Amino acid sequence: MILESENTEFKTKLTDEIYKEVIAFANTDGGVIYIGVDDNGNVVGIDNVDDTYTRITNGIRDAIQPDVTMFVKYKLEDNQVVKITVGEGSYKPYYLKSKGLKPNGVYIRQGASSVQASSEQIRRMIKVSDGDSFEEMRSLEQELTFSQAEQSFQKYHVPFSEEKYNALGIRSIADNLYTNLALILSDQCTHTIKVAVFNNGENTEFRDSREFSGSVFKQLDDTFAYLNLCNKTTATIKQLERVESVDYPEEALREALLNAIVHRDYGFSGSIIINVNDDKMEFISMGGLVMGLSTEDIRSGISQPRNKKLAEVFHRLRLIESYGTGIRRIFDLYKDCSLQPTIEVTQNTFKMILPNRNKSVPTEKKGSKAEKTEQMQVILDYIAQHGEINNEKVQEILGVKRTRAYTILKQMVDNGFVTASGRGEEKKYYAAGN
Repeated sequence: MILESENTEFKTKLTDEIYKEVIAFANTDGGVIYIGVDDNGNVVGIDNVDDTYTRITNGIRDAIQPDVTMFVKYKLEDNQVVKITVGEGSYKPYYLKSKGLKPNGVYIRQGASSVQASSEQIRRMIKVSDGDSFEEMRSLEQELTFSQAEQSFQKYHVPFSEEKYNALGIRSIADNLYTNLALILSDQCTHTIKVAVFNNGENTEFRDSREFSGSVFKQLDDTFAYLNLCNKTTATIKQLERVESVDYPEEALREALLNAIVHRDYGFSGSIIINVNDDKMEFISMGGLVMGLSTEDIRSGISQPRNKKLAEVFHRLRLIESYGTGIRRIFDLYKDCSLQPTIEVTQNTFKMILPNRNKSVPTEKKGSKAEKTEQMQVILDYIAQHGEINNEKVQEILGVKRTRAYTILKQMVDNGFVTASGRGEEKKYYAAGN
């Protein structure tokens, strides 16, 4: 006698429950459904076999998304029982069309029962089917609107309509469902940007804080406007002329913000963090560097976008010019300042630090910098030959202790002879302007 199991299900008659069973088997390891058999495995038969057979085949085709029919086979046994063999599907998760791609529409097999899948189980199935590109995966949220996106496209004179959704990557060509890129661009975007303003350099005394939500286009506009409010102007008098200078080049703020939005890892739920104090602004985005790239590559203008389709959208709107130019532009805007922008990277974060130019003493023209010591020249000669240097190597070539090496390197940074990148043991120094 056959009993119900992980791969076997009995139904005495045809009901809408049959679709849940088909979905559960297709989302798990496949299985067989017998219609016309009771829970104990006894054949009870079905009335009007031809009508039932037609309703089953049409119902499975119409009630389940994506199309699962290629994995389903039907057989009529003894003109009493319909045997439905369901293979494991290749485009999971399968779900009830009437419920959508959410837990109450997605089922999996657990033991001898078909149960609702959790949100995390749905995400895992999507990742396996769609690959690791988060922006191309099907979004769990399908009730999306794009009013802010429409305004932004209109603002930059670029057409935006449903006919463009597939080309932009907003909808999946396979099943016409919204992708995670659509979620990011939509008014329902679940990711945010948090800005905190502090009274001290240690970032422990809050002065103000804001959180910006909505479409990434709205977040971009709102955050940039707020950062400009934080961007103070300092005035100095040179002879009879009043000279004003903002703390941060407006274009540098724009590029750092765009870089954080376009290149962050949206697979993380955390927000982009921007810390502001009187000395610097820190732009911290989730996700370290894309595998294979280093901070030196980034400084050189080499870029491999994590979110290629999102970058293409921003490029289409002319918000970014081309991959990799933004970071170089930031450093170029600081070329006459003694304090340079720095990049710090961990496994899961990317931090761009912009120093306050009005806290930084501008360097004189080439040939008029502060005098180099012999030790500094030794360091510069080493960098010229090897491209970079760290504290440990300075100790070795100068024969000094760690603290002295740190002091010399700090003086060289302050005088604009070198720039620094990284932190702690990973901190490296490069010739200024490279």
